[in-house]
Amino acid sequence: MFGTMKSWKWLTGGVYSWGFAARVVVKAAALFLVINVIYALLNPIPFIGRLSVYNTLVPGRERLPYGESTASNNLSLNSIEAMFASHVITQPKPADEFRLLVIGDSSVWGILLENDDTLAGQIDALNLTIDGRRVNAYNMGHPILSVTKDLMILDEAMRYQPDAILWSITLESLPYRDQLTPPLVANNAARVRDLIARYELPIDPNDDAFVERTFLDRTLVGDRRAVADWLRLQMVGFAWNATGIDQVIGDYTPRSNDFSADPSWNAYADETDIPADALAFDVIAAGYTLAGDIPMLLVNEPIYLADGENSDIRYNAWYPRWAYDQYRTMLTDAAAANGWQLIDLWDTIAPEAFTDSPVHLTPSGSRQLAERITAALMEHLAR
Repeated sequence: MFGTMKSWKWLTGGVYSWGFAARVVVKAAALFLVINVIYALLNPIPFIGRLSVYNTLVPGRERLPYGESTASNNLSLNSIEAMFASHVITQPKPADEFRLLVIGDSSVWGILLENDDTLAGQIDALNLTIDGRRVNAYNMGHPILSVTKDLMILDEAMRYQPDAILWSITLESLPYRDQLTPPLVANNAARVRDLIARYELPIDPNDDAFVERTFLDRTLVGDRRAVADWLRLQMVGFAWNATGIDQVIGDYTPRSNDFSADPSWNAYADETDIPADALAFDVIAAGYTLAGDIPMLLVNEPIYLADGENSDIRYNAWYPRWAYDQYRTMLTDAAAANGWQLIDLWDTIAPEAFTDSPVHLTPSGSRQLAERITAALMEHLAR
């Protein structure tokens, strides 16, 4: 007790003053409040996100960050700026490079695939050249199905001087009712609202799916998760650089081959005519407008074709035949009406080349897909 009193006496200059302690607490609280208010007014997260150890202290990643496994040295976050700052695409574009963007869902990102086995990696392995420039494919895929999510990523990727774009889609990425489902979309309301306004998309800018940030949410305290995610992304970069592991590939449950006699899909319990305005073809049109003169090839990605029980009703766990067949007709008609370059590869990959979902491929399946797509791309660019 005497030692504590003596220490307090030393700290207060020999005067026991609870008033002094109270003033220190008040000043600290006031400073903390001011810092939080200034932080909220400045909204520094986009600026902070562009600060990165990647492409400087460690190499850039070949995929956009995604995942929650600590063993994978990776994580999911909602900062588009931080995601891109960690990616190799932010490096200066060499004069001899033909820069190809590959955008799409988890099949493009490469679930259960090493970087070299993804669609972008397999395209690079083909060692293609265009106009004397080497083709370098950049993996801009991100899991969770939504073409609006793809459009948002493409909008950011256009900053990095692409020469051509591959956009891989499937029916599950198109229903308007699901466009705002991905957390990456819901937590980037300002970006998505800008796209809605810019391209007059029939998506409600006030949809409840958007995460609305109050003034308190924008303070340092409210933004602590975003700051922590940014910091974690930087820290795992060193472990990722040392191990090269950004996805742990282990055992998985193979995609189903037998199904119930359920004909339902999305909002439809039974076979029906899917309304033209139920699918987000307007978002694809916006992507073509955004690309401008840059060639874009739209790819209807391969799906697993089952041969088991009730495969006469369903192609796979995702798609009843009636819905998917309608979609292919609608997509073909939309492409013809809008002048989109479309390659429909829905049935071109053998069933054994699929892994845990109707669209995830093995390395050999990915290579086959890369060969088919690049053949179509080269033909398109030669026109």
